[in-house]
Amino acid sequence: MPAHRFPALLLVTLTLVACSAEPPPTEAPPAPAGEAPPQVVAGNATELRDAIQAPQDKARAAEDALLQAADAQREAIDAAEGGETAPPEGR
Repeated sequence: MPAHRFPALLLVTLTLVACSAEPPPTEAPPAPAGEAPPQVVAGNATELRDAIQAPQDKARAAEDALLQAADAQREAIDAAEGGETAPPEGR
């Protein structure tokens, strides 16, 4: 393609792009005044909360059991050594 045709082709392309259809709206149209926004059903919110809360409760229980086992192991080690040791840092 000859170099003198490039500016003409560019001008035609830009003109066609500028004359293209209007872009779709970016925002959702506002809800009609007569309709209320959708409400969350109380039963669904409770089920969702329980579904989120159950694994967290299970993890807390496992953490408590782990800490109790660690304390029991520490006490057993202290008793086996026959002496008192300094308490672990952070407690």
